[in-house]
Amino acid sequence: MASKIKKNSKVKIISGDEKGKEGNVIIVDLKRSLVKVEGINLVTRHYKAKQANQNSGIKVFENFIHISNVALISAA
Repeated sequence: MASKIKKNSKVKIISGDEKGKEGNVIIVDLKRSLVKVEGINLVTRHYKAKQANQNSGIKVFENFIHISNVALISAA
């Protein structure tokens, strides 16, 4: 299915916990109908060092949202 939402497009979240927020699209996955929006749906992961020279810590990053939960504001 073709989508008008492309990378760097400005979108608005229309459902979910982040409803009403806006951001730019980072990644579009059309096979799974998912998008990753900058600053939206942040996930925290705790990492443990597996070797002595690796760092452990907490990393925060954006997770995917279903494409039906975003509305296009302006195209890239």
